[in-house]
Amino acid sequence: MRLKNPTLSVVRAALLVGGLFLLFAPPASAQTLMTTGEPKRDEKLEPMVEEMRIKRLITHAQKEHKENLGRAQQLSSLGAELSTVFKQKNHLDRADLKKLDKLEKLTKSIRSAAGGSDDACELEKLPSDLPAVISKMAELAAELKQEVEKTPRRVVSTVVIDQANVLLELIRRVRDLSART
Repeated sequence: MRLKNPTLSVVRAALLVGGLFLLFAPPASAQTLMTTGEPKRDEKLEPMVEEMRIKRLITHAQKEHKENLGRAQQLSSLGAELSTVFKQKNHLDRADLKKLDKLEKLTKSIRSAAGGSDDACELEKLPSDLPAVISKMAELAAELKQEVEKTPRRVVSTVVIDQANVLLELIRRVRDLSART
């Protein structure tokens, strides 16, 4: 008969318990992580976060409105400049056509900021000669600037959209007439 060493039995038992512990420890810890749920939100911070978000939106809208006013100012000055240059030279050169492109881009930006889209408009009474079209274009650019300045930033202005569409049609007409000469 063999006598058991008591220390050997204790070591074996300890290894067995430790092995079982290591075997079941990862699933047990994973279960506790899954059941914790969402972290609790601080109710005191939520109104402040919402207020900051609203202030950021207002600041962004004000910035966009100022940029739109700047575009309208630039639009008016480009229209007047093109009219003056045409009266002096009686034709449009390459640099003037680039200004005309810039005028078209500004007009589209203003129309878009006012809530308009890419709807083409047909005018019944288009001037037939280039000097009259350029003069009308410069006049309409100045009127559009005044309308943009009068319009509050939270308003969708159909007047601005309509004038922008007419101005875009005049710009197309200037291109057609200047290509013929």
